Amino acid sequence: MFLPFYVGIIMFIDRAKIYVESGRGGSGCVSFRREKFVPKGGPDGGDGGDGGSIIIVANPAMRSLLDFQHKKHFRAKRGEHGRGANCHGKNGADIKIKVPVGTVAYDADTGKMLADITEERHKVVIAKGGRGGKGNARYKSSTRQAPRNWQTGELGESYNIRLELKTIADVGLVGFPNAGKSTFLSRVSSARPKIADYPFTTLQPNLGVIKYRDFSTFAIADIPGLIEGAHKGKGLGHEFLQHIERTRVLLFLIDPNSENPYNDYQILLNELQSFNANLLTKPRIVAISKCDTLVDGLPPALLAQFEEPVSPVSSITGEGIETLLDDLWKYINEQG
Repeated sequence: MFLPFYVGIIMFIDRAKIYVESGRGGSGCVSFRREKFVPKGGPDGGDGGDGGSIIIVANPAMRSLLDFQHKKHFRAKRGEHGRGANCHGKNGADIKIKVPVGTVAYDADTGKMLADITEERHKVVIAKGGRGGKGNARYKSSTRQAPRNWQTGELGESYNIRLELKTIADVGLVGFPNAGKSTFLSRVSSARPKIADYPFTTLQPNLGVIKYRDFSTFAIADIPGLIEGAHKGKGLGHEFLQHIERTRVLLFLIDPNSENPYNDYQILLNELQSFNANLLTKPRIVAISKCDTLVDGLPPALLAQFEEPVSPVSSITGEGIETLLDDLWKYINEQG
């Protein structure tokens, strides 16, 4: 039987706080040309250089904000001052901060969004360097032959930045704790996520890439299980929900041994709608997990409750896995 496997699985940090400060502009220069036999040379004070900017850049090789646990301060160089002989000051070097695709940067003090990095090679200036000041050569006119005016360089910008990583994956796994998500991933992959018979075995999101039928791949996000009230931050709350906002397809795993499996599904839908109603506009597939534990198979009365088609699967025996992955691939390509 065909089964794909995980290329990799990554535990990651999805939030970080950093401080950024762009460089101040260099000041303009007051200078006059001094040449032999030219006792009253004109102004030749050069402009100051611009300060360096802070730029956020997408790095497709990154999958986590872990790097920012150790480096939290980023300060760009200031521009050099102008000099005589119309020599302009050198611009301060920009600082490029590499982040994973899917990172959103907010002003931590005001909550204003400064950058939303959604694709490879995407870059955004979040703190612009100060402009260099004008030298006195800029002030020369027909009526002002020897100006002594000049400008100081402008100050740079500084922000306390809150970084949030919202996973960009093709498929988001949705289910209550112990619904079988980690077991499902261990079945279709070479990865071995932590599996145990208690809630919240998965405490951080995992992002992996499944190799599909030897000709393509798609990304799937295994995310901590939901509980009722998650949209209010209960349990792992927002730490889960923010990661499915950008997925193309939602895969619901429902435990048939629950007291009321269909009610579980309705609670999950309600949590998604309460957090972001747009989540319910995404294509969704419902899979009943742990079918190997049902002696007489899925009760027809349970299947009849669902409006959507339901896929019975077993991560232990492999039942229904191949068909489920084919369905996911179909939906992913329809959304692409």
